[in-house]
Amino acid sequence: MSGVAGPFYGWRMESLVVLGDRLFLAVTGALPLRLVVWPVRVLLAAAFVPSGAKKVLGQPFTQLPSSDPVGGFFAHLEAMPSVYWLVGISQLVAAVLLLVPWLTIVGALIYLPVSIGIVVVTWTLPFENTRFITAGMLVGVVFLLCWEWPRLRYLLLPRAVPSAADLAQ
Repeated sequence: MSGVAGPFYGWRMESLVVLGDRLFLAVTGALPLRLVVWPVRVLLAAAFVPSGAKKVLGQPFTQLPSSDPVGGFFAHLEAMPSVYWLVGISQLVAAVLLLVPWLTIVGALIYLPVSIGIVVVTWTLPFENTRFITAGMLVGVVFLLCWEWPRLRYLLLPRAVPSAADLAQ
C-alpha cells in the first residue's frame, strides 16, 4: 500500500478528533449558529413530547384505518404495548434532556436512534410531506451532536488528544 494516496490515508482516530476540534472552534464563534442552538433544542423537544405522551398513555397515534399502510403500521406498533411504551418513554426522556444544557448530549444520543427509526419509517411508507419534517429533525439532532463536540469527543477518544481549549491556546 506504499503507493496509495488520498486525503484519509494514514489518518488515525486522533487526527480526526483534532480536525473535529478545529472545526468546532471555527464554527462556534459564528453568531448565527449560536443563536440557532436553543431554538433547535426547543423545536426538537416540542416534536417529541406530544407523540411520546400519546404512546406512554397507550393512546392511538393516528386515526387512520388499519387498511391504510400508515394506519396498519401504527396498528401493529400499538399491538405491541411494551415496544409502543418504550418508544414513547424514549421520546419523552430525550425531549426533557435536550432542554437541560449539561444533559443535551445525553438527550441527543437518545434522540438520534429514535429519529433515525422515524426517518426510515416515513421514507419507506407513504407518509407524504412528513418525510421532510422527520429528515429535518434528524438534521437538527446531528447539528446538536456537532455543537456538543467537546463532550462527544470524549466518548470517541477519552484521553488520546488535547481538548478544544488546549488547541485554542
